[in-house]
Amino acid sequence: MQIPNISETEQIEKFRYLQLSLRERWKNLDSLDHSDADILVIPSLSIDQRELRKIEGCEHYEERLLFSLIRLRNPRTRLIYVTSMPLHPSIIDYYLQLLPGIPFSHARNRLLLLSTYDSSLKPLSQKILERPRLIERIQQALRLEKSYMICYNSDVYEGELSVKLNVPLYAAAPDLQIWGSKSGSRQIFAESEVPYPDGSDRVWNHTDLAEAAVQLWERQPTLKRMVVKLNEGISGEGNALLDLRPMKNLAPPGGSHSERIAAISDGFSTMNFQAKQEHWENFKGRLTEIGGIVEAFVEGEIKRSPSVQGRISPDGDVEILSTHDQILGGPDGQIYLGCRFPADESYRLQLQQLGLKVGRTLAKKGALERFGVDFITVDQGNGQWDIQAIEINLRKGGTTHPFMSLKLLTNGRYDLSSGSFYSQQGREKYYIATDNLQKKRYQGLLPDDFMDIIAHQKLHFDSGTETGTVFHLMGSLSQFGKLGLTSIGDSPQQAEEIYNKVIKVLDEETRTSKNQDLPSSGEYMFPMSWDGSAVS
Repeated sequence: MQIPNISETEQIEKFRYLQLSLRERWKNLDSLDHSDADILVIPSLSIDQRELRKIEGCEHYEERLLFSLIRLRNPRTRLIYVTSMPLHPSIIDYYLQLLPGIPFSHARNRLLLLSTYDSSLKPLSQKILERPRLIERIQQALRLEKSYMICYNSDVYEGELSVKLNVPLYAAAPDLQIWGSKSGSRQIFAESEVPYPDGSDRVWNHTDLAEAAVQLWERQPTLKRMVVKLNEGISGEGNALLDLRPMKNLAPPGGSHSERIAAISDGFSTMNFQAKQEHWENFKGRLTEIGGIVEAFVEGEIKRSPSVQGRISPDGDVEILSTHDQILGGPDGQIYLGCRFPADESYRLQLQQLGLKVGRTLAKKGALERFGVDFITVDQGNGQWDIQAIEINLRKGGTTHPFMSLKLLTNGRYDLSSGSFYSQQGREKYYIATDNLQKKRYQGLLPDDFMDIIAHQKLHFDSGTETGTVFHLMGSLSQFGKLGLTSIGDSPQQAEEIYNKVIKVLDEETRTSKNQDLPSSGEYMFPMSWDGSAVS
């Protein structure tokens, strides 16, 4: 069946009509144990591919939504998972073996794996759209009246694919993604009356960027540093830090406006760029394509980077799902490495309230499904924290798969009154998670090799004790020596012990005299105690 082309206006109207059908299906779709649904998973990272390529092993990030396979614990759920390149069978088997009480064969029969066999530098959704026969095959496999589509993030390709498949997309519409950009986030914070750092609106060239930076400096003469951000970026890779301290003689009221413009303009070329091998000329070019902002850098001796995650239902209700303390690294501590759940109890309930404010504003804009808000908190003493919102993510992020793995494996609940999570057995759960456990010595480990290590050393998640480690990004081990994991425990200390055991075992299993380690996330995540204080 050839799918006819339709106008852009017709496509938008049909997309929104399809999304309206989610309201009728919502109660059933959200039920883990009772829904009768076909879930189409399109783990496409439909973001600027040049920014994405700054992340090593990004071609394997389509594996981050494999936690969705745990939904097959419901014997009435069917799932289609599409990837750019085929997934190794051992990786699929690993996830299906996590399902408690479900025969492996029964779950496997309800799972359809499809691939475009295309490793090119394009979003997965675009690759699917270029293959009409693949679209037709997906359509034929779905019960359209019981189907919905989930993705990593929603862009024009996901919107078009939703319409061509006649399947509603459970995500914010592509035209609402502006609210997840750096400049859009600042506008939402202002409308939500949520505190956020002083900064600029979006600018499109280095001249206007210098002017915006100087205006910020003149508003805050004691400012030491500024963050320059591309309007679109992930994991802090589009950020650069501008140090004003070498120019302190020009700090207002010293010097003139024009002198400050000249100094800032010169300073752009010597900024500390968070992404590896980034430089000003490339950054400046990207600025003209997607724009950027400048923002006051939040200083503080004791400073953390927590986040809150929420969900907007098709009915417009806002639900808080979780809070985390993010673990950051990189040259200036702005690169996302991992997270701890839950966030510190001294501010997690405040994060929930601020997240609700942001979620309600997004809901009024028409946003749907998952959102996250990143913050900076600075200890003011006496248990008080200054909390500033930094940005919104209208997509699944680095905290999505750890929390959803915990929820789906334990079928537990998040308690809003305490900000804690309890399994069905009543156990309070904690975890440490990362996408960035990377060492050169791990390179060459094939998926089957890794499965041998997991089994022999008993590193897997134990459904009986509801503790252990869930792994992801296993496909990136051989080439990049990179792995993702979520270590779950009944206490912060146990989660940390489980995490450290994984690193110790992998190091021992891959120890050879010729291997030299690359800097790894472990070096950033530890030494660091659970409460965020440095360990000597």
